[in-house]
Amino acid sequence: METLRRLIFAITVFLIASLVFSIWRRGQEGYGLLNFLRGEPPQAEKFTASPKPKLDLSDVKILSAMNEEFSRLSSAVLPSVVSVTTKTLRRGQATLHPFFGIVSGRAQVIPGLGSGAIISKEGHVVTNYHVIADVSEIMVTTNDNKQYPARVLGAHKERDIALLKIEGGKTDFPALSFANSDDARVGQLVFAVGNPFGLTGTVTQGIISARDRHLSDSQLNYLQTDTVINPGNSGGPLVNIQGQIVGINVAIYRGDENVRAWQGVGLAVPANDVRLVVDAILNQAKGGQVPAAIGGYLGLELSAEPIRIDAQLGTSLFGAYITDLDPQSPASRAGLSVGDVITSINGRTFQTPSELLNIILALKPGTEVKITLIREGELAEVVALVGQRPDAGQR
Repeated sequence: METLRRLIFAITVFLIASLVFSIWRRGQEGYGLLNFLRGEPPQAEKFTASPKPKLDLSDVKILSAMNEEFSRLSSAVLPSVVSVTTKTLRRGQATLHPFFGIVSGRAQVIPGLGSGAIISKEGHVVTNYHVIADVSEIMVTTNDNKQYPARVLGAHKERDIALLKIEGGKTDFPALSFANSDDARVGQLVFAVGNPFGLTGTVTQGIISARDRHLSDSQLNYLQTDTVINPGNSGGPLVNIQGQIVGINVAIYRGDENVRAWQGVGLAVPANDVRLVVDAILNQAKGGQVPAAIGGYLGLELSAEPIRIDAQLGTSLFGAYITDLDPQSPASRAGLSVGDVITSINGRTFQTPSELLNIILALKPGTEVKITLIREGELAEVVALVGQRPDAGQR
């Protein structure tokens, strides 16, 4: 009986030892109990890393150059892009107390976030109007994480553009310049820079997907882009490969109202329109007369391509062909017609129809203008009274 117990005990110890050994040697293929009993050490796990990349940089010269240039562009632009954080003080809701009468609830501080672009060494920042509308406090954070208070110099609600000034007297901010947005072409590479969801210093790449094919002074024009734009990007710049501002990112298209993220379509205010607003605000700050920035309206729709004019007619070499007119517009009341080719307005000539629209849009409503045109091969002049854009003030 004693022998049987010893045998059972020995078998139990062997099984436990085998189990412990199996757990210990897990993953060490080819190493067994006999190896262990003979005192042989287990072999190390084999791992052979690849010694070099699949392709050498000389094999992808163009991609390598693009990689370097995209990085260089980002490094050049980022210091000029800021985060715009705001606070809005909202009064608490008043309630009727049975003993104390009307009692105001506790005020709420609502934070806001957007982006902006520094456009002067003195710290002028362009952003969207909706980023700073009705706020109590504005702080600007630069790419090096320095914070500055800022004040609003002026804004254009309809065009959704505002101009801020960083306080503190610093005069060596890195600034971006404006590109001529009339030169923007579909398919052109662009980069959106901003702070989506508060993630500062974000750069996304894409192209200009579309732009207006028919030009009108009765509709707001936007550049369409497929760069990734999300909440927080508002007010940030859309830049070209030279690091110039092509537009200011303003909105994303939402095919599904329940989806707030990017769906492949973003909109930016063209740089030329932004510059008109900025110039008007600066003019006002200097005590000058304030033009109705992007407010003038004649009711014209023009062909996007300029018309070349025979020099023998003695007028500008370029004209804008009228493709449509609002029947109730100032242009119709002045006698302009579809098929007329405008060559100047108040003596000012232009190179492109878009440039003519910028002249009109910068005029103050109520201004009388003399329009020179060609009708059926003959020079003519009409006088029109500039009206106010139908959608002005509706935003």
